[in-house]
Amino acid sequence: DITVQDVGLTLQTMLASRKVTTYIDRGREYDVVVQAANADRATPEDLGQIFLRPREGGQMVPLQALVSWEEIGANPDLRRIDRLPAVVISGSLADGYDLASALDYLNTLAMDTLPPEARVSYRGLSREFQESSSAIFITFGLAFLIVFLVLAAQFESWIHPLIIMLSVPLSITGALMALWWTGISLNIYSQIGIIMLLGLMAKNGILIVEFANQLRDQGYSVRDAIVEGSVLRFRPVLMTTISTVFGAVPLVLATGAGAESRAAIGVVILGGLVFATSMTLFIVPVLYNLLARFASSSNAVEKKLKALSEKPTMPADAATVTGADQRL
Repeated sequence: DITVQDVGLTLQTMLASRKVTTYIDRGREYDVVVQAANADRATPEDLGQIFLRPREGGQMVPLQALVSWEEIGANPDLRRIDRLPAVVISGSLADGYDLASALDYLNTLAMDTLPPEARVSYRGLSREFQESSSAIFITFGLAFLIVFLVLAAQFESWIHPLIIMLSVPLSITGALMALWWTGISLNIYSQIGIIMLLGLMAKNGILIVEFANQLRDQGYSVRDAIVEGSVLRFRPVLMTTISTVFGAVPLVLATGAGAESRAAIGVVILGGLVFATSMTLFIVPVLYNLLARFASSSNAVEKKLKALSEKPTMPADAATVTGADQRL
């Protein structure tokens, strides 16, 4: 009898080689490897030249009398993702289409074409976009809350940080307008740029509000303090904005590998700062004039404590005499 194991062992020996024994020569051990010559295992027809001997002995049996073969095409490698057979499809976006639209179209096409047991998963930028799209609102909300709490600790008030943070939506509006005008999608890099705008835009409001509070400590009214502070802080706000905008210009004009990611961040910063700064110079003074009257300046508590510490106290002897006079 010739078993399947005999056929597999013969194919392994003739085509893939097999170690059968070892020998020792001059104190060194060498392996004995059996394999057919290269010319005898070059084509499928060479399988007809392979013979097997039954275990009980007897005449050699040709392999082609036991098995049959068929030549078919196959992939050079078998891809698997999550231990499942997979086909990887890669592509680039055409002009006028963003990543979100392309993924929605691909999901719809997969649901209509593929069998129910098929599954679609993403890798690379597509996977990052899907993961970040659901988390961007949580990330933005946490960033907004952290900046607000830090400003509340700095100004010792809830009103002044609210005045500053109400100008942040203006920067987001400018960033989205810049993305729409340049045709860049809202991807992971543009989302990072929007979060950066939180800190960049809060800086301009801090310059105006802090200086207005200092003027209120000097006796200015709320309206006079914010008008004077806006005028005197106009140049510092403009200088810091221009320097930041010029710092983002190389990102917008970037070329080569990774230029798309740098351009997304640069466009968001450039558009958000230009639009928000032009509006902040008007919105922050109006909000300060409306809301600041409900809160004292950040240095009011410090001034009261300083005034109490500098107030002259009555000597102990005088207090004793006064008390004696009152008893008399």
